Amino acid sequence: MKRILCFFFGCCLTLSAVAQQSPNGKISITPYNKGLCVNYGQQKVLQIPTLGYEGYSSKVELTFKGDVTDDYRMLSGKRLHCTNQAREYEAKLSENLRLVMRLYNDGVAFRYVWSGLRNQVLPKEQTTYLIPEGTKRWMQQWTEAYESFFPLTTTHKVEPIPSFSGIFKSAEGYNNRWGYPALLSPADNVFVLLSEANIERRQSASCLYNEGENFRVVPDKNDVRVSGIWRSPWRVAIIGSLGDVVESTLITDVSAPNKLLDTSWIHPGVVSWIYWAYNHGSNDYQIIKKYVDMAVTLKLPYVLIDAEWDEMQDGRTIEEAVAYATTQGVKPLIWYNSSVGWIDGAPGPKFRLNKPEDREREFAWCEKIGVAGVKIDFFSGDNQMNMDYCIDLLECAARHHLLVNFHGATIPRGWQRTYPNLLSTEGVYGAEWYNNVPTFTAQAASHNATLPFTRNVIGPMDYTPCAFSDSQHPHITSKAHELALTVLFESGLQHLADKPESYLAQPQAVQDFFTELPSVWDETRFVSGYPGKSAVLARRFGHSWYVAGINGLDEAQTLSLDLSFIKPFDRIQYFADAPDGSWAITNIDSFPTQLTCQPRGGFVFVVHEVE
Repeated sequence: MKRILCFFFGCCLTLSAVAQQSPNGKISITPYNKGLCVNYGQQKVLQIPTLGYEGYSSKVELTFKGDVTDDYRMLSGKRLHCTNQAREYEAKLSENLRLVMRLYNDGVAFRYVWSGLRNQVLPKEQTTYLIPEGTKRWMQQWTEAYESFFPLTTTHKVEPIPSFSGIFKSAEGYNNRWGYPALLSPADNVFVLLSEANIERRQSASCLYNEGENFRVVPDKNDVRVSGIWRSPWRVAIIGSLGDVVESTLITDVSAPNKLLDTSWIHPGVVSWIYWAYNHGSNDYQIIKKYVDMAVTLKLPYVLIDAEWDEMQDGRTIEEAVAYATTQGVKPLIWYNSSVGWIDGAPGPKFRLNKPEDREREFAWCEKIGVAGVKIDFFSGDNQMNMDYCIDLLECAARHHLLVNFHGATIPRGWQRTYPNLLSTEGVYGAEWYNNVPTFTAQAASHNATLPFTRNVIGPMDYTPCAFSDSQHPHITSKAHELALTVLFESGLQHLADKPESYLAQPQAVQDFFTELPSVWDETRFVSGYPGKSAVLARRFGHSWYVAGINGLDEAQTLSLDLSFIKPFDRIQYFADAPDGSWAITNIDSFPTQLTCQPRGGFVFVVHEVE
């Protein structure tokens, strides 16, 4: 760590330029040569040695352009009312290329603006982050569907693992392609989360390729020829304490505002999900009925009919299944294959959404028969074609009042603000992997305790949590650990993974918990934790607080709790693990300041403030 800090000081303190600062003064940047240093307080926490594009870069000389303020409302997410302040600067990198840099109180964001383009394919972006050896990092190896772990390492020298797209490795034989978000800890108690935001038409998403300690931003395939003005997505670094990172809304702060004129039909909610327990099941009318009936019993607003509904058995039809759900007061969601990724050997329905006219006809049919939303699966990465296709899907779905959940897809990059009918995205190594490989069993607890600090920071995450029984491979996380995931993991459509028999066998208090569980939050607070070890968050909906914590270790652990920010309350319902593995559910009068969690255990407090 001393070597890292000395390097940062050496590269920045020799500069005579006056650092530009965030509104609260905590974050500053110091340009040097063709890059800049980012400082948090007196610490140098991120070096960006190169900015610009191949053949289009120069010394970075920033000019103050003005203050930026924003005040907006989300329909889902970690915080419904969002505000931010930033100071915006610009630097001219060439005659027709500008760098726009914003300093927020919780990070920095920058993008490039081209002008005067004449039917050109953009040159290669040169943005590079320096991540010195020895820096703690939690980074996932890139896959098309962003379904990897975030293991703690202090080096880029990591063996590559097979992904959906093959193996990516450097000349040295190490993995050299990394997905967002990337969490770094360049100094004690200081964290930097790298990602990007605001993907628009004609753009591809990017990832990081490294050569040694240099990690370059590399947009995926984009052969679009551009004329006139073109803006890149925002490159984002959330900076501060773990609490600053977890609570940040910087990804949506820099994303385009809501484009939908009418959002009155958009309602987040908890979903009864047909798939996990059977690895199939959505072509069986009797199984669909069981999940609808569970939604009725638990008063869940939605049921998801997953893949293979186009091959319904026993002479039944999807229209009959949808009609059964709607007559029971449950809104059905149905699954589609995007038909651009996994096609051969994959389930259907396929090829119904690719052409604009087919897409309009299919979504009009969904709206007509009473379908409330669509889950669209199996995309083929971050290229420009996929990004435009996703936008087409979101806009067409909105015209027909359909909610959207992207699966087998890229991570959220701010579309949840621009198109608020996008209520969830997979982009995570979630509970579905209990159906795929035995390795998840031993790693799930630690992985679960990493996601609140990495993947879920940037947007909704369809992990499909809370399984009390087993599917193909067992889970060894406790009952209270599983229950806590429904609060720890934010998703506008919170799909419950387990089978009806499992949920309906739980104590009535647990069933009532699902009935009352919010899927949107007015406020989110970080309480305590550390990636991979533990996570405790508090989320508020109206006058109710849900405090959830998990132990990511294979041994008992004492978690710190400071919940003094919660106003006077009339009761606390406490869900925990009994020593024999059963439930321990009780009402308590006050919060403990510490709580001991069993190995891979967890807890939930449900608190109602006095109004």
